[in-house]
Amino acid sequence: MTGRKPTPGHWPEAVTFAEVWDRAVARAPGALFLRYAAPDGTVAEWSYGAFDRLLDGVAARLGAGGVRPGRAVHLALANGPAFVALWLAAARLGAVMVPSDPFGRAPELAGHISRTNPALGFCAADRAGEYRKAVAEAAESVPGLAMEVVAVNEHAPNLDGVTGESRRSAPVPGRPEIEPRDTAAVMFTSGTTGRPKGAEITQANYAFCGKVMAERAGFDAGARLLVVLPLFHGNAQYYSFAAAIWCGAAVVLQPRFSASRFCAQAAAGEATAASLFAAPMRMILARGAAGPNLSLDHCWYAQNVNDDQYAQLAELFGCLPRQLYGMTETLPAVLTNPRTDPVPSSMGQQTPGCLVDVTDASGGPVPGGEVGELVVGGERGITLFSGYLDDPETTEASFRYGWLLTGDRARRDAAGHHYFDGRRSEVLKVSGENVSVVAVEAVLAAHPGVLEAAVVGRPDPVRDEVPVGFVVARDPARSPSTAELTAWCSERLGPAAMPRELRLLDELPRTSVGKIRKFLLAGRAAGGVSTGR
Repeated sequence: MTGRKPTPGHWPEAVTFAEVWDRAVARAPGALFLRYAAPDGTVAEWSYGAFDRLLDGVAARLGAGGVRPGRAVHLALANGPAFVALWLAAARLGAVMVPSDPFGRAPELAGHISRTNPALGFCAADRAGEYRKAVAEAAESVPGLAMEVVAVNEHAPNLDGVTGESRRSAPVPGRPEIEPRDTAAVMFTSGTTGRPKGAEITQANYAFCGKVMAERAGFDAGARLLVVLPLFHGNAQYYSFAAAIWCGAAVVLQPRFSASRFCAQAAAGEATAASLFAAPMRMILARGAAGPNLSLDHCWYAQNVNDDQYAQLAELFGCLPRQLYGMTETLPAVLTNPRTDPVPSSMGQQTPGCLVDVTDASGGPVPGGEVGELVVGGERGITLFSGYLDDPETTEASFRYGWLLTGDRARRDAAGHHYFDGRRSEVLKVSGENVSVVAVEAVLAAHPGVLEAAVVGRPDPVRDEVPVGFVVARDPARSPSTAELTAWCSERLGPAAMPRELRLLDELPRTSVGKIRKFLLAGRAAGGVSTGR
């Protein structure tokens, strides 16, 4: 069967993210926009109108530093009012925000800087040494790199370091003409498989994402969205901040995720909604879900938790968490569970306003219940990312017949619920037989003594490749033995899917938002180096 192009959707009128912010300010300038609890216990709050006035000073600082429409501003900042102000001020000026992991090492930061040539770079004062080292490395590959480094207190509520004492008299830049397709950010992928790609996100992308996610979650101006995930990542930007700004809701921002303090933070901020990954949710249950049960109205989560964990989380949060699926490139979560009767094991149904399908290798649809590749339709620069930075070949290779190829395998049931079946690269060929690592991981994770598990392939001279499992115990003091886990698997898996080796780890290697760095595990498995007890 030959492929077919996606039927054009009725996309909403394209507007800029800067317009969305201005509308929120004009609609209710006195409404709470941001509540921030700094690490020292200081709590600061800003209304939409008050924060908008702060943005004038931040925009003046950026303009004085040479930031113009289309020019990049690099941020290596942890969660705090400085990050939010710089992001929104850059959007107002038509500049391009380039956020990086604030705790990234010099080579990673240098790569982002050299590829985007920012006019200004902001980092935390206590990490300025590593950051300046990154700038020096970037300058070696980009002759003439002229980038001013600004070291700030990323948690300070007064934003003096962002506006700058010497810049207070600087004129506020005029509002440039900004188009919906203008690039607003370059979001580098988190590097779970190797060298990151830079996804170009437009002004319209942020606006569309905010609209879709606010409407699907059921947010209104009375919502208070708890943000504990890092702001340099798409989850916090797309599902929380963009959604809150679209409907004029408030954001309750924390400096970082803390499993032991999550419930207390949510209660103190009177949060009504949250967004998490499965790994942090398991940490909340395993390492200190202390405090009273919450009364959240809504909670998004990505990646699977088991049935017992879901039941505990629902009781703890006071709502039925709703799994979703999205990528940096798709902007909104294109699959989301409904508010009524969510299916915990499913990534969700097609999100209203989005377009998804499950196709075979030729681009044709697969029958219901069969596994194929998840693909996403839309309009590049409006409802999908516009492309990869300076990499048109990779951009074009990421689409087939107009559909974005996610690289994720899924099956869809008659009710439209989608179930994850692993990445294309996570289907092993064991003696010619297909083995999904997701299925093997599910069996390992179901063992009562296992907190979480990851499975990768290892080259094998006889079977082509074989599964190797990495396991984290629920209670490190009473870890299941590898023999016990092997017996557990042998009762539940066929010969091809049986892990040829099992290793106990204290923790799985992860990105800052909890995604497992499987390429690191694959390297360890191939090298035969023990990484556990």
